[in-house]
Amino acid sequence: MNGPEIALEVAPELRLFVAHERRQGRTGVITDGSSTLGHVVESLGIPLTEAGQLLVDGRSVPVSHIPGPGELVEVRAVQRPQQVPGAPLRFLLDVHLGTLARRLRLLGVDAAYESKDIGDPALAALSAKEQRVLLSRDRGLLRRREIWAGAYIYSDRPEEQLRDVLGRFAPVLAPWTRCTACNGQLAQADKDSVSARLEHGTQETYDVFAQCADCGRVYWRGAHHARLEAVVADAVREFGELRNEAPTA
Repeated sequence: MNGPEIALEVAPELRLFVAHERRQGRTGVITDGSSTLGHVVESLGIPLTEAGQLLVDGRSVPVSHIPGPGELVEVRAVQRPQQVPGAPLRFLLDVHLGTLARRLRLLGVDAAYESKDIGDPALAALSAKEQRVLLSRDRGLLRRREIWAGAYIYSDRPEEQLRDVLGRFAPVLAPWTRCTACNGQLAQADKDSVSARLEHGTQETYDVFAQCADCGRVYWRGAHHARLEAVVADAVREFGELRNEAPTA
């Protein structure tokens, strides 16, 4: 770029995206005089999904604003909880976020997940087609124009990932109502109707079951239920209210 110089300040939450020399306070940026502010922000490494309000000399401007010489640009982080307009809140997770997908489903959150790498164009197209918020740690994927909405997952630890998504989007929680395997809806199931899917020991030990309406998987309060219950209890205590309960395997 070889045009007007602007002064840039990036919110502390977003500084991990920019070069080290731009992470401390205000810095000068040379623009080309024709690119939008959105393009300038992305060229610095910040996905627009993570940029909240853009201020120029203290006034809010759209991403289409063309920066002028001497302007002071402030890039703020997305305000939380983030409002996603136009559709029921639903998520789409990329191939690297399987554990997060299962935990969201455990809490009753609609979380589609691609267990195979179908490629960035297909993921972006699916986000747009189904109006799902695309969750990813791939900054390049989040820069694709065709995605409906997106969010960068900042941590590589599933516990922190879950807290990040719940805190950012505040989805309604309905624990034990979704299949953790396929995202389908669970319904109470009579023991006799699912007995063919159960091992003998399970038939002898448990009497309360739920079954996925989509894939047919059967759930009950198995040996690892206490661990899952702790995940649910922590999430409900901090982010929601327990609305429903059904058994889980």
